[in-house]
Amino acid sequence: MASGTSAGREPYDEEAASRRPLELGVRDSAPASASDHRSGNIVPRYQVGCTKADTSKRYLEGWHKKQSSTDDVRKSKSGYFTAFGVDLSPDNMAVAIVYFVQGVLGLARLAVSFYLKDDLHLDPAETAVISGFSSLPWLIKPIYGFISDSIPLYGYRRRSYLILSGFLGTLSWSLMATVVNSKYGAGFSILLGSLSVAFSDVVVDSMVVERARGESQSTSGSLQSLCWGSSAFGGIVSAYFSGSLVDAYGVRFVFGITAFLPLMTSAVAVLVNEHRLTPGEHAMSVSGSGFIESSIQHIKQLWTSVKQPNIFLPTLFIFLWQATPHSESAMFFFMYVSAQISLDSLQSF
Repeated sequence: MASGTSAGREPYDEEAASRRPLELGVRDSAPASASDHRSGNIVPRYQVGCTKADTSKRYLEGWHKKQSSTDDVRKSKSGYFTAFGVDLSPDNMAVAIVYFVQGVLGLARLAVSFYLKDDLHLDPAETAVISGFSSLPWLIKPIYGFISDSIPLYGYRRRSYLILSGFLGTLSWSLMATVVNSKYGAGFSILLGSLSVAFSDVVVDSMVVERARGESQSTSGSLQSLCWGSSAFGGIVSAYFSGSLVDAYGVRFVFGITAFLPLMTSAVAVLVNEHRLTPGEHAMSVSGSGFIESSIQHIKQLWTSVKQPNIFLPTLFIFLWQATPHSESAMFFFMYVSAQISLDSLQSF
């Protein structure tokens, strides 16, 4: 009996069942979840109201809609273009431009070398002394951090010092372009320019640290990529134009152009997102006891960090590496003299 009943039934064709039009709710308003027993065939529950293709299509449409809505939220929150994975907000643009200025100031490096050699007639030893003397501001960079954090100017710890650094750099290169005519004046002006770059470097580095604090490692790395990429781009620009400008217009002209570059640092300082201190906070910061207390606390924090082996050993290596003599000045004189000898030899023929 059971076998006869089974044999009397038509074999179930799933594909045909999926193509058969459904009449649920049209004929007797039966609930959509009920199974259809027409002609003894059972329609699976997942095929009621839609096919497999429809289900997949609706799922994909819903997923794309969800993704687009998520993208819209992200765009509405930032609303900025991105570079190296970082939103180019006004604050981040200020950081990038400061690093760009640091790189593009290399425009005057070749002009300084020719000025010391041809205009002031200094030998390689004297040139090396001036170059080493100009690097002194980079050796005391922690002091700039103490000053910036402890003595705000006009209520700002970052904006005011960036503006001051820009004006100081403009002053130094303006002196080189106009009134400097001795090795002592050149050494002093180059020292001021180096101080300007070193101070602005400390300030902008502190801004980068503040923005990277609490962020993921990828975000912090992207911010560092933006900074170093901007500096490298400035270095490429300066390397491309420095030689041709010196050859075509002379060193004084190059110093004059370089004097305008630090003004970019002063201009973008207004884009820095910084809370201005209230008069009470400002008075507490600039008071003698407040400054000493803050400086002592910063020195203790610095020593706690430096004495760790993973920081102390790399710092010692970098110190020994930078303390060894380098051949920059000697190589410049060697290359220039060799080129001059070759030129004289060709002219003799």
